[in-house]
Amino acid sequence: MTPELRRELTRLLHAALASVAPDIAPPDILLDRPKQASHGDLACNVALQLAKALKLNPRVIAERIVRELPPSRIVERAEVAGAGFINFFFSASVKQAIVGRILNEGERYGRSDTGTGKKVQVEFVSANPTGPLHVGHGRGAAYGSALCNLLDAAGYAVTREFYVNDAGRQLDILAVSVWLRYMETQGAAVKFPADGYRGDYVRDIGAELFIQQGTLLNRHTAELPDASVAGDTADAMLDALIAHAKTTLGEDWWTVHRYALDAMLADQRNDLGEFRVHYDVWYSEQSLHSNGAVDRAVKRLQDGGHLYEQDGALWFRSTRFGDEKDRVVRRENGAYTYFASDIAYHAEKFARGFDLVIDVWGADHHGYIPRVKGALTALGENPDKLEIALVQFAVLYRGGEKAAMGKRSGDFVTLRDLRAEVGNDAARFFYVLRKSDQHLDFDLDLAKSESNDNPVYYIQYAHARICSVLREAVANHALDLSLLPGIPFDVLTGERELLLAQRLAEFPDVITQAVADRAPHSVAFYLRDVASDFHAFYNASRMLVDDLAVREARLALAAATRQVIANGLSLLGVSAPESM
Repeated sequence: MTPELRRELTRLLHAALASVAPDIAPPDILLDRPKQASHGDLACNVALQLAKALKLNPRVIAERIVRELPPSRIVERAEVAGAGFINFFFSASVKQAIVGRILNEGERYGRSDTGTGKKVQVEFVSANPTGPLHVGHGRGAAYGSALCNLLDAAGYAVTREFYVNDAGRQLDILAVSVWLRYMETQGAAVKFPADGYRGDYVRDIGAELFIQQGTLLNRHTAELPDASVAGDTADAMLDALIAHAKTTLGEDWWTVHRYALDAMLADQRNDLGEFRVHYDVWYSEQSLHSNGAVDRAVKRLQDGGHLYEQDGALWFRSTRFGDEKDRVVRRENGAYTYFASDIAYHAEKFARGFDLVIDVWGADHHGYIPRVKGALTALGENPDKLEIALVQFAVLYRGGEKAAMGKRSGDFVTLRDLRAEVGNDAARFFYVLRKSDQHLDFDLDLAKSESNDNPVYYIQYAHARICSVLREAVANHALDLSLLPGIPFDVLTGERELLLAQRLAEFPDVITQAVADRAPHSVAFYLRDVASDFHAFYNASRMLVDDLAVREARLALAAATRQVIANGLSLLGVSAPESM
C-alpha cells in the first residue's frame, strides 16, 4: 500500500493503544501484507508485542484494539485472526482511488525517496577479462543490474561499477596464449601449453593481432617458444613460457598484453551492453598498483600492527577478525597478492564517500567475506557499510545435459549464446526468478515456450493484451487516454476489479521490501501475480461495454495495470512489448 495509507493506519493504531495500554510506551507498528488476499490488505502483530507487558492473551488485546479504533474512511473493517493478529480491510474507495494515482504518476509510481541523500556503490560481475562471459556471469549481471535499478527507484544515488582484474598472472597467461595463436597464423609449429587459454576466442584475437601488427613481432621470433623450456609441472612450464615470451618480446610483450586485454574488455562491454547492463565506472586493478594505493593500504595495516613477516612473506592477522587463518598480502618474491589489491580497492571505495558499498560475488567466495571485512576494520573503516550479496551459480539445461564451464578449454556456454537462444528478456527474467543465494536451474525449453507456464511470456502477454484493448478503444470508441486519470472510479465494485486494484496498490510496498531485502526476485513474483489477477479480471469482465462510465473505468484499471507491469519489468531490465 502507499506510504500515506500506512501512516494513516499507524495513526489509528496509536489512537487505539492510547486507550488499551495508556501506561505502556507503544511498540513499533509493523504492518505486513498478508500472503492471501482473503486475510485483508495489511496485518499487524502489535497485540502479540504487548502480551507480555499487559499479561493478557494476545487475542484479548487485539479485540480491545479493534474496538477502540477511531472511525476512518480508509478502513472498511478490522478482524482478529489466529493468535492475535489484526487484519485490516481497506474500503473500496481506497482501492478505486489507486487507479487514478497510478495513471497520474505514470513511470514514477512505485518510486520513493527513502534513500535520498545516500550514495551507494554496487560492484557486480567483475569477471576476469580472460574469456567471454558465460551463463554464470549472466546471473550476477542480471541480479546486480536489477538491484541497482531498485536502489535507484528508492532514491539512492547509485554508482554501478565493474572491477577490471587487469593485473596478475591470469592476464599473463592470456597474453602468452594470444601470442602463440598469433604465431600459428604465420604457420609456426607451436606446442600449446595444456593450461593456456584454448578457446576459439583466443585464436580469433591472435589472428586479429596479426592483422593489426602484420609481421612486426616476427623480429623477436627467431627461436620459437616451447612449453617444455623448463619445469616439470603444468604451472612451472607455463610460468617458464611467460618468462620466455617477456624476454623474447621485450617492450612488445606489452603490445600483446594490452591488445589481448583490450579485446576481451571490448567483448565483455559489448555483451553486457546488449544485455542491458551498463556501468558508470570500469575500475582498473592495475591502477591500484601504479598509483601506490596498494602500498599505502599495506603500510596502514603495518603501522597499525596488523601485519607480520614469516618465511619471507608478509601476512595479515585476519584470524583476529574471524577468519579461519591469516592471509598473505605480499609473497616472499615481493609481489602483492590479489587480497592486497582487494584491500586497497575497498579502502578506495570508502575514500570516495559512499554511504554503502555492495559487492555481488559468486557463492564460492563466501569464505572471503571475513577477511575483507576484517581488513576494513583494521583500516579503521566501518565494516557494516560493506554488504556482500552472494549469487549461486546458474546451471543451464539443454536436453537434460549440463554444459561445462572451463574457460581455458573453451568448452563453455557463453552469455551471448544464451541470449541468442532465449532472448534478453527471458534471460534477464529467469535469472532473477530465484533468491540470489539459491541454486538456479535454467530451463531453456520453458524460457522459449509461449505458454502460461513461462512467467515472462505470461506477464508480457498481459501487457500486450492491455495495449491491444486500449488501441481498439481509441480506434472504435473514441477513447481519450489522457482523460482517464480524472474519471470517476466508483463504478469499479466487482470482486475481480477490486482484487486487481488492491494488487496494484501493493506495488510501492513490494519495491520498498525488495530494496530492503536486496531481492529483485520478489518483484518478478509480484508481476506474475499482477498478470494472473489481470487475466482473471479480463476473462470475467468485458471492458468494451455499452455503459460509458463502466467502460472508461475498466479501461482505466487496465491502463493502470499496464503501467505497473511496465514499471516492474523495467526494474528487472525486461521489455514491455505492446504486441505479441
